[in-house]
Amino acid sequence: MAPKPKRTPRKRFKSQFRIYFGDEIALGPGKAELLNHIAETGSIAESARRMDMSYNRAWLLVRTMNRCFHEPLVTASRGGDTHGGAMLTPTGKQVLRLYRQLESKVAAASRPAVTQILSRLKD
Repeated sequence: MAPKPKRTPRKRFKSQFRIYFGDEIALGPGKAELLNHIAETGSIAESARRMDMSYNRAWLLVRTMNRCFHEPLVTASRGGDTHGGAMLTPTGKQVLRLYRQLESKVAAASRPAVTQILSRLKD
């Protein structure tokens, strides 16, 4: 069997932000992704499936976010597949939008320095 050809590692940059409230992460990349899925699906269970996490873990993240902010970011009603659901509150929509803006602005501001650093990595 012939040896596999060596692949050149891909050069990339990824910044991640976490907003803390005391020792708890009030918002970070995973929680922002969860909020985005909840907004798209209207379901914590489906959002958890899309992220390959347990429903209980998703609920824990939602409860943590709701506890950390003045107003809840997600509201949910029980009822199973037919009657239950979840949605972002106006505050949740605003916080998610602001988080995405932060990501975008930092990426744009850091692009020149990141480009120079990446150009110095091995080929």
